[in-house]
Amino acid sequence: MHDPPRILIVDDNETNRDILATRLATQGYDLCQAADGEEALAVAKTRVPDLILLDVMMPKLNGIEVCRRLKNDGALPFISIILVTAKADTKDIVVGLDAGADEYLTKPVDQAALMARVRSVLRLKALQDRVLAQAADLASWNSTLQQRVAEQVAEIERIGRLKRFLPPQIAQLVVSSGRERMLESHRRDVTVLFCDLRGFTAFSEISEPEEVMLVLREYHTVLGALVDKFEGTVERFTGDGLLVLFNDPIPCPDPSMRAVQMALEMRDAVAKLAVKWSRSGHDIGFGIGIAHGYATLGTVGYEGQFQYSVTGKVANLASRLCDEAKNGQILIDINVCSAVEARADVEFTEELVLKGFSRPVKAFNVRHLKSDAGE
Repeated sequence: MHDPPRILIVDDNETNRDILATRLATQGYDLCQAADGEEALAVAKTRVPDLILLDVMMPKLNGIEVCRRLKNDGALPFISIILVTAKADTKDIVVGLDAGADEYLTKPVDQAALMARVRSVLRLKALQDRVLAQAADLASWNSTLQQRVAEQVAEIERIGRLKRFLPPQIAQLVVSSGRERMLESHRRDVTVLFCDLRGFTAFSEISEPEEVMLVLREYHTVLGALVDKFEGTVERFTGDGLLVLFNDPIPCPDPSMRAVQMALEMRDAVAKLAVKWSRSGHDIGFGIGIAHGYATLGTVGYEGQFQYSVTGKVANLASRLCDEAKNGQILIDINVCSAVEARADVEFTEELVLKGFSRPVKAFNVRHLKSDAGE
């Protein structure tokens, strides 16, 4: 509603218009006038009043028809209408109200009745405007809410897919930052950790499937928590084997040191599990291989079933070092050794002849962190 309220006075008699205008002007209303029905329609569309005081008996277009047209015009907002006429018959009043009028005043117009009707109808107009505004706000909120829900569902689905190979916090970061392009094929220097159980094949051959699954579940639970803690990227599970990347898809400082720290905690955690397993008669050990170098990375698969994958010599080297590691050993290549030797107690083992590598590879065993290295 306008401030002050805008009132259109419509009457073919100029004297009647002036009388109404004089009475209403004392209340500070914004007033405009029209001399017939057609002019009333034109002024209503251009000035959009809050209230129309509308004479019924007029040439060209009577007040009843003006009222009907205004109320049926979907382009106009709600406009209150008071019909003003000398016709006070009940039938005439009913016709006017059926046409959409909100109130009815008879001529000659009583000053007190006029002011009371105007105030009452303007209150209805204000209430109607408030209801419409609230409805518009609610529709906007509903639309926004639906959009936000759709966006959140899509985000949850994307995060769910990414959590298959990324730690939760990294999956959240990739989605929230809109940086999913970083999962497309690219080349980067990464640290690759591969670990698996020693003696697992023999154990699985003589054990019931339920027992094998229980051991794997305990094993994966322990390792998964540590992968999340150190923010590694799980590239694949292969039975009892696990391949974890560092420095991709999210770059991280000291990826080799982070991989070694995780490997040491993995070794300790699985050693505790091995004690439990040994009480059940299972002789199971654990070995780790870590290598650092350039690889090609990105998602492979098909719609609905993607996997983040690493391709290159560095992944094969980590796997071969893991194959050579004895129970409790963490074998690393020379690149990882150079990156961590200042903070970790590392010993040279030997040059290993590994499948897929034309030259012997120097291997080093990580014993523990140095006392001043911290964790």
